[in-house]
Amino acid sequence: MSNLINEALPDAEAQCRQLADLIRPQLSKNPALVGIYSGGAWIAERLKELLGLTEDIGLIDVSFYRDDFAEKGLHPQCRPTVIPFDVEGRHLILVDDVLYTGRTTRAAINELFDYGRPAAVELAVLADRGGRELPVAPTYGAWDVKLTDAQNLVLDRNDHGQLAWRLENV
Repeated sequence: MSNLINEALPDAEAQCRQLADLIRPQLSKNPALVGIYSGGAWIAERLKELLGLTEDIGLIDVSFYRDDFAEKGLHPQCRPTVIPFDVEGRHLILVDDVLYTGRTTRAAINELFDYGRPAAVELAVLADRGGRELPVAPTYGAWDVKLTDAQNLVLDRNDHGQLAWRLENV
């Protein structure tokens, strides 16, 4: 596990390639990718390219499914969930940028089940920062990182579509 206090941030594009290599052996199960807005959606798009998948990815916004919705209110950039395939009996890979408490993952799984009962749901993340509040773990992960409570890891996409990490102090 790396500690970001004194280290440079890794190459997010290289991490996407690493994640694709981890997922590739599962392609015989014909998985569908579902990206959680916004970083997970970007990664899912990149994985689709890297894995040579032809099926459109699903995109999910968990704003209405968060257990802290009453406390935080609606996110100002709420987007529509789009699931362009049948979820029933399907092997799904849920994709997110950073796994932290597990609450976003729980919300995404709750929403997915509104579309049907998948055969399996696996989780792929670029960064796992620990700090779980729910029993959620990634099936595929590129980076275990330790942050302080005052740090937040953010995935950005530049004008050319390249992904890069940014560290914020909160």
